[in-house]
Amino acid sequence: MALQTNTRTLKKTIKKPAKKKLPRPKLTRAQISDIYRHLQSLDPHPRTELNYVNPYTLVVAVALSAQSTDVGVNKATKALFEIVQSPEQMIALGEENLISHIKTIGLYKTKAKNVILCAKRLVDVFDSVVPDNRPDLESLAGVGRKTANVVLNEAFGQPTMAVDTHIFRVSNRTGMAPGKDPLEVELNLLRVTPDEFMLHAHHWLILHGRYTCVARTPKCFNCAIEPICKFKDKTKPVS
Repeated sequence: MALQTNTRTLKKTIKKPAKKKLPRPKLTRAQISDIYRHLQSLDPHPRTELNYVNPYTLVVAVALSAQSTDVGVNKATKALFEIVQSPEQMIALGEENLISHIKTIGLYKTKAKNVILCAKRLVDVFDSVVPDNRPDLESLAGVGRKTANVVLNEAFGQPTMAVDTHIFRVSNRTGMAPGKDPLEVELNLLRVTPDEFMLHAHHWLILHGRYTCVARTPKCFNCAIEPICKFKDKTKPVS
């Protein structure tokens, strides 16, 4: 279970890249708060849709989810996580046996190699304990900024923004935190998201992008934040 943490304090301690000039949001702070309030009313306590057993299996699941769906990863890890729940068990399983579990996932060979390397580093450097800080997490094979953000938020209760394609799309479409790349969107979201919503913010935005503000034909006609959103090509229900 994620730890309960003072989000204001954690926002100040999160290590951020060097300052850069960010695009101006198209919404006011009040409108952004209203968006989060609407999304919160739909799901007050959102969690990742990836299945995991503990922080270590969360690291594995998130690393496997790159360029893959959560549904696909959950199918592949169902049997895997019944026998592997620690770095030592992953090393004992071995790369070839791991491949047999995850071969339905995209880039499975590269991911299997990284998962094993990650497990070895956790054992050798971190005494098999998943680190609770970004630099150490990003030192693990297959763990980039987005994966680290998910783990910090889900496992350790830190108010991070794990910007995936869904959050990138929602942030730009609505105008709440525009950016030309995921890092710009992340920094903009950290800047404009009120402290009271920070802990669950990235989950709300992911779920909104996954089920309502979808890529090809967004469901604007069934969207709680449609009156606020600045998206120009809003869709109407099919008659």
